[in-house]
Amino acid sequence: MKSESRSTNTAAAARATPDEGSDEQLPVRVTAVETRRERNRFIRFPYWLYRDDPVWIPPLLAEQRHQFSARSPYFRHAAVRMWVAYRGEQPVGRISAQVDHLRIERYADATGHFGVLEAVDDPEVFGALFAAAESWLAAQGMRRVVGPFNLSINGDIGIVVDGFDLAPVFLSGHGRPYYDARVREHGYRKAKDVVFSRLDPDLDPHPAIAERARRAREAANIRIRPIDKSRLAAETEAISAIFNDAWADHWGFVPFTAAEFAELASMLKYVVPSELVQFAEVDGELAAMLVIVPNLNEFIADLNGRLLPFGWLRLGMRLWRASPRSARVAIMGVRKKFQHSLLTMGLTVGLIEAVRAPVRERRMRYLEMGWVLEDNFPMLRIMGRLGGVPSKTCRVYEKAI
Repeated sequence: MKSESRSTNTAAAARATPDEGSDEQLPVRVTAVETRRERNRFIRFPYWLYRDDPVWIPPLLAEQRHQFSARSPYFRHAAVRMWVAYRGEQPVGRISAQVDHLRIERYADATGHFGVLEAVDDPEVFGALFAAAESWLAAQGMRRVVGPFNLSINGDIGIVVDGFDLAPVFLSGHGRPYYDARVREHGYRKAKDVVFSRLDPDLDPHPAIAERARRAREAANIRIRPIDKSRLAAETEAISAIFNDAWADHWGFVPFTAAEFAELASMLKYVVPSELVQFAEVDGELAAMLVIVPNLNEFIADLNGRLLPFGWLRLGMRLWRASPRSARVAIMGVRKKFQHSLLTMGLTVGLIEAVRAPVRERRMRYLEMGWVLEDNFPMLRIMGRLGGVPSKTCRVYEKAI
């Protein structure tokens, strides 16, 4: 299966991009994405770049087309520009630049973002891409750039700096080991690292954390319950309210919009079992929530991003017959009024314990937890005491422009 998949990927990449016979001495030119054809080249470039990478999972093209189109709710509060770099007729890199108006309203700090950076190992290519993005951001009045955000801080962020041997889970990114050096040599410095950990569902929590969670449950009337999909709109609104409150004081926070959570509701309805979305209440008041998304990358790895003509049928049959053997803790939050207290431990551990049984029933090998900010020490301690093992680090960079 692997060799067949790799052959298919290579063939598709050849259709998506010209042959590699371009003269390496030709100058690099960067073209703004204006047409559907250029957008397709922008989207398909990683399929060529990672064609020989054994752990890369081609994302679904339909999802990628939606993400980078005006239909995405992110575009309702952000200005976005995208470019493809070429040597001759050969695409050799891509980048985006974004001005998120919600961030500007919140921080008034003239900070824009770059994102979805992918390129061959060539400093000239990286330099040309950054020059295009920085020039556009400066013209928008930005004085600082932070990234990569792909496209929002509430999505996939950062460049992978370790964990290259691990296949990315659903809705997370991949990268090349040389990216960090290429970014830094163009004047960028580390702004923040985010950390991923893998949790073995069969491991019981550390006795100390289990005891603290028990004491928290005794001190307060904590109730854990799954999502009620018959009230999906109200339940999704509750997730939004908890998230936007819980994360409000975190680095770079920008709230999810109602439209963005409406898209989440669609995923929760069709992809995520009810038992994998849990709420915690304290004396009847919603206090925390947890959303676990099955790792669909296991089921789409050999589809090469295509649902037509038969990919959708293969994916549907796989989902009907079995559950993926891994999942991602996609969203987790504790309301601010319950943070920094014994209740934090009780709520967090209670949510994790509530999903442990359904995860075990599905014979999942691991849960990937993240991302978590490198200086979110309380959450990192909880992850460690739950048995989480660091699996991947992604780095966000900044630069004055």
